[in-house]
Amino acid sequence: MQWSKEQIARYDPDNMYQKIVDFPDQLRDGYHLPLTAGKNAIDIKRVKSIVVLGMGGSAIGGDLLRAYLADQLSIPIFINRNYGLPKFVDESCLVIGSSYSGNTEETLAAFAEAQKRGCRLFVSTTGGKLGEIASKNEIMRVTLPKGYQPRAALGYSFGPLLHLLEELKLIVPQGKLVEAACDFLAQNREQYLIDSPAEKNFAKQLAEALVGKIAVIYAGADYYDTNAIRFKGQICENAKHLAYANVCPEFNHNELVGFEYPNELQSKLVVIFLTGPGDNKRVGQRFEIVESIVKDQGITTFWPKAAGPNRLAEIFSLVQLGDFVSFYLAMANQTDPSPVAAIDRLKSELEHKA
Repeated sequence: MQWSKEQIARYDPDNMYQKIVDFPDQLRDGYHLPLTAGKNAIDIKRVKSIVVLGMGGSAIGGDLLRAYLADQLSIPIFINRNYGLPKFVDESCLVIGSSYSGNTEETLAAFAEAQKRGCRLFVSTTGGKLGEIASKNEIMRVTLPKGYQPRAALGYSFGPLLHLLEELKLIVPQGKLVEAACDFLAQNREQYLIDSPAEKNFAKQLAEALVGKIAVIYAGADYYDTNAIRFKGQICENAKHLAYANVCPEFNHNELVGFEYPNELQSKLVVIFLTGPGDNKRVGQRFEIVESIVKDQGITTFWPKAAGPNRLAEIFSLVQLGDFVSFYLAMANQTDPSPVAAIDRLKSELEHKA
């Protein structure tokens, strides 16, 4: 299969490709975005937990934050993808409202409830209703650059949150780690660029293997679980292509048995094991056994490996690969990676049911 700049010009009018290429710079910029303090300063001595409110691309930054800080943060992070809030969320909780548009109805509903409960508050958005609430109530916030699809603004949904926790002295300074990760990602992307031939371009190879197939993506639960979810989401949104994701070791206790039937589906599956240095040794051993089980069913497998000088780089190296794979698969499917017509239809019809 051939990919060309002419093909990109035809099927990518909003230049999703360039946004993927530019991600290392976006991550660096996101980390350095200024945080605007409000009159309701966050009293960190009262904070015993952190809840990130968000959906889709606006929530994934919180998920990656939770994964990355698993061995650094002494208080729990919970990602809330819903209209309501769990009972434990109270005035001792830092609630972060993350909505790129500022108009995500689930996030707005949950944020309103957090206000009622007297939670410590922070807002991350480009504006919209959530931005108006933050401005009116002088809530600490970060204002994100406009002009992106939320999933293409991951550096902006992640970077400021990492900066916030550093400012609150909940984690050690991250500047040098971020710089090292961004430098690595800028170098790492060279192998995935459009000019890199398929025989040397793993992103193109994996995209080609997924044409006409369904991706089943697995990762370990320690640091890379969110990578499986992100990888799946990018394939679905950018390539308009069905994919699924799960986490090891949990799926070994149920989903693993399901590869037997329907047997006519087996030839349509590609299993992708996302691995890295942070995996528990037993997870790696489990993946090896799982591979032998699915290969007995005639299923193709791939083993992308996280790389980089630190854990942050490792996590985002898998993000970077997944983004390029989803883009090349979109080109193979001859579809524009930017629009999400099905989601837009859902939101439109929900408005009429309000």
